[in-house]
Amino acid sequence: MSDELLIRHCSPTLAGLKTGNLFTCASSSREKAVAGVRRLNQMLGEKGLRVLLLQYVRGRALVYVFRPNALEKDLSDSERARILKRVGYQSTKPWHCLAELVRRLEKTQEFPHEIGLFLSYPPEDVEGFMRDRPDCKCVGCWKAIDWIFVLGFCRWIKSMRRCSHSMPTSLASPWLLTP
Repeated sequence: MSDELLIRHCSPTLAGLKTGNLFTCASSSREKAVAGVRRLNQMLGEKGLRVLLLQYVRGRALVYVFRPNALEKDLSDSERARILKRVGYQSTKPWHCLAELVRRLEKTQEFPHEIGLFLSYPPEDVEGFMRDRPDCKCVGCWKAIDWIFVLGFCRWIKSMRRCSHSMPTSLASPWLLTP
């Protein structure tokens, strides 16, 4: 797990703009993936970040980088809590929800769409995607159902594109990690 890969896929979370990001990476074994996660947790823990191996299948690791305080706040939102309860989560405590998410990833081939709630996606979009609504307002990294979110996200993407040419490739970059 390289710093560059982490920065490329998780910079919004590293910079404190999002609760969490996911990325996949190749790993020759589960043990090496766990070692990589452990190394990242040692580096990022003091900055208020955690790294979790959600799944390891056929040489690929699914990694979740997140801010526990932000996740706790997100999951305590009544709309998000309602969605989680409706799909079978027994608690909205972050570590309980993460354990349930890992169980769901292990037991089914279908990706659990509620994962969007762990990634700062608007509850309306997560719920809309779970219903598989065809009237998406925007399709890209995910399908957006809500126009207000689409407009804000497009502004954010434009600003990220302006600065992407100078994106760091090392976690030693001081602007990247905000506590």
